[in-house]
Amino acid sequence: MERSAASNVSPLRPDTPGEDGGLREPPVNFEAEQALLGAILANNRAYEKVSDFLQPIHFADEMHARIFESCGKLIERGQIANAVTLKHFFEGDQGLAEAGGARYLADLQNNFVTIINAADYGRTIHDLYLRRELIALGEDVVNEAFQADLDISANDQIEAAEHRLYNLAEAGTGDNGPKSFKSAVIEAINMAQQAHQRDSHVAGVATGFKELDLLLGGLHPSDLIIVAARPSMGKTSLATNIAHRAAATKRRQKGPDGTPTEVSETVAFFSLEMSAEQLATRILSELTKVRSDPIRRGEVPPRKFEDFVNASRELYELPLFIDDTPALSIPALRTRARRLKRQHNLGLIVVDYLQLMQGPAGMRNENRVQEVSEITRGLKAIAKELNVPVIALSQLSRQTEQRDDKRPQLSDLRESGSIEQDADVVMFIYREEYYLAREKPSQRMTETTEKFNERLANYDKRMEETRNVAEIIIAKQRHGPIGTVELHFNGEFTQFSDLIRDDHLPAHD
Repeated sequence: MERSAASNVSPLRPDTPGEDGGLREPPVNFEAEQALLGAILANNRAYEKVSDFLQPIHFADEMHARIFESCGKLIERGQIANAVTLKHFFEGDQGLAEAGGARYLADLQNNFVTIINAADYGRTIHDLYLRRELIALGEDVVNEAFQADLDISANDQIEAAEHRLYNLAEAGTGDNGPKSFKSAVIEAINMAQQAHQRDSHVAGVATGFKELDLLLGGLHPSDLIIVAARPSMGKTSLATNIAHRAAATKRRQKGPDGTPTEVSETVAFFSLEMSAEQLATRILSELTKVRSDPIRRGEVPPRKFEDFVNASRELYELPLFIDDTPALSIPALRTRARRLKRQHNLGLIVVDYLQLMQGPAGMRNENRVQEVSEITRGLKAIAKELNVPVIALSQLSRQTEQRDDKRPQLSDLRESGSIEQDADVVMFIYREEYYLAREKPSQRMTETTEKFNERLANYDKRMEETRNVAEIIIAKQRHGPIGTVELHFNGEFTQFSDLIRDDHLPAHD
């Protein structure tokens, strides 16, 4: 055929000299493109073997791309695509005329060998497309690095390059087709079996809170969990408690050979608001029952010093990694999480908090709602890619403060955009004690002392009932029921724990 060309798979960009001093061309294989198109024209079933991953843009030859696209349109309409039916599509087409006109279509169809290798041809075409894109990306990275643009830092350029590389890698995954129901059932049974073998009987990562784990079934791999609340409700405290418990708790489960083994989760805590030292101090305060401010001042009571040393040793061994980089972007978080997954088998990601993250470089400062939506989509994509649960803390709008019942609702999610849509679980933290403490009644001018004392008694009763009680409201759960779980909250030591309902004392761990 007239358009036949030798395969050139040189990995160098077009303007790079080869060993012989000449310029190397981008990697292409026109013969593979011709062989695939010939197989499709001769037997349209060949199209089914490549249509789930191959697109017209993947062809190096523009005319081949148009022929492939036209074949696809006819086949999807239920019509036959061959040299005869395509002829009228290309009548008067200058590009096809230069290639040999309708005769070229006939030659493609008549010179095919077999459709058995159609998928192999398709993957060769796709692989060479990715190589050409890598060459173009490399050229862009080099050219942009040479440009002196004060508005774009080197880190911004690195993040943009990482984002393009990630998108290119996603374009290269052509094996994510439909699964048989049999394989899906086997995966579900295996997950249930793993949960049964664990002492906690949860399928995912345990939060360490019994009733919460019972309602959620643990934090499931690939899930995005949004924890939202107004300021001073304890968002960071709850996230820190869950991260610490997940990393510290040794859960027993049976290995492949049936032998019991103990494992704990590797946790990555991305703190955009607090420093690593502040988070470590919080956990030390929780373990030693010493307020965090004396710890920071180095005023640990002598009677607590031994507990402090033992707690420090315990934390030293935890598989808990804290990244306190401010204004972290999704590409940067993805890169660091991937590294932890590869090196330490990452099991849980915590992000504190959502609104402090940076969106994609091209969207910053344009539309904040859209930017936050891109961030939540990015976090959900990371959860699915790494197959780990991602907890992301989020602010709530002020409108919750304007209602008589200040319990949060899904509509209160600040800059919500797609937060609710992308999240698999949305849970709110609500402490009525916080609001009651700011609403202590005073005697009204026309109110009798008896009436005031009655109101004050009711207030004191309600304060006692809600003292140190936090409601964890599960407002959305894609895979389970919604509901409310009560936990004990000790603000002095920033600690959540299971609640004993009789006297609201924390359960002993």
